[in-house]
Parts: sequence; structure tokens; C-alpha cells
Amino acid sequence: MTADQPVTEDPSAPRRRRTLWWPAALAAAVALCLGVPALVASGSSASGSAAAAPATDSPEAGFARDMATHHQQAIDLSFIVRDRTDNAEVRNLAFDVINTQANQRGMMMGWLDQWGLTQNSPAKPMAWMKMDYQAHDGSLMPGMATNTQLDQLRKLSGAQAEVFYLQLMIEHHKGGAGMAQGYVDEAQNATEKRLAQSMVTAQTSEIQLMTDMLAERGAKPLS
Repeated sequence: MTADQPVTEDPSAPRRRRTLWWPAALAAAVALCLGVPALVASGSSASGSAAAAPATDSPEAGFARDMATHHQQAIDLSFIVRDRTDNAEVRNLAFDVINTQANQRGMMMGWLDQWGLTQNSPAKPMAWMKMDYQAHDGSLMPGMATNTQLDQLRKLSGAQAEVFYLQLMIEHHKGGAGMAQGYVDEAQNATEKRLAQSMVTAQTSEIQLMTDMLAERGAKPLS
């Protein structure tokens, strides 16, 4: 199975994991619907879209760029584990992450385009939060896995892959929820703030779920 093949939900998955998919998907869908009028409004402002758009060094632009990058690694991790285990519960968790975070990433990239801003910036990641994170081995922001950890996950299979994926995703969600809360505290764009708050809520809930899944496998989070 390859990364470009569609992911399908296993109907035999435990009810706990299957029911969690709906709040996450619903939050993403609601956020998408909320984002449409905001984009239209910014493009039709009487003073012009350029005047209404956030500046390239604003928290709005910084959060959109950094969270899009953060989300992309979560998607990558989930595609890796999807091909390394047959466990229905873990594969359905990966399905949720891929679909929800790809949806949200597309929204943030769309906002940057609507604002007339580039998707990348020479500024250091997290600069908009006034955070000086020391990037290392591909880990650009808090919670992101290193290249070494990604390579290790690719070499594992079965229960070992499940445990390591859950451990990495807990750290990833901790970093992501922290970043989203940082934006909520600074937000000037109401629509983007609502999306960030939905991330805090959903990822905090999934951290507990994944901690429980680790316990069922006789393992604990990395920190």
C-alpha cells in the first residue's frame, strides 16, 4: 500500500475510536464553513483586500505557516504507521489525523493565498510567538519528530510501530495544542481563532485517547 492510495475506515474498529472520528471531522467541517465568509469578506473590503489582510510578520500569518508545517508532519507520521500495522484502532486514528489535518492545512494555505502572502517566510518558526526554539535534525518546532525518529518508525512494524507512533503523536499534539493556544491568546482574526481553539480542544482530547491506547499496550508517553 502506498501513500497516494485512499485510506478507508475499518468497520470492525472499536467503537471508542470510530466515535471519536466524528467530532474531529465535524470540527474541521465547521471550521471550513466558517472560513469561507471570512475569505470573501477580506477580498471584498471597501478599502481593498491588501489593506484588510494581515501583515506577513503578523501572528495570523505566522500561525498559518507554522501550523501548516506542523500538520504536514503529523500527516506524514500517520501515513507511515498506516503501512506498518494492521491494527484497526491505530489505523483509524491515523485516518482521522490525515483527513482532519490535511483539511485544516488546506484552509490555512488558502488564507495565506487570499491575503496575498507567501506560504513560506525567512523568519524563524515560532518567531510570531516570540519563541526561540532550537531546531534540530528536522524538528523545526515543539513536538515535531526528528528525522532520526521518522526513520526509526519506518523500520518498525506491528505493536512496536503502534507504540512508537502513539508516543510521537502525543508529543506532536502537545506541541500543536501549545502553538494553537499561543495563537488564541494573540488572535486578531476571529475565524482563524475559532479554528485554533478547535485544534486545542480536539488535540487535547486525542492526547488522552492515545495515552490510554499506550497503556493498553503496556507503554507510556515519552514525557
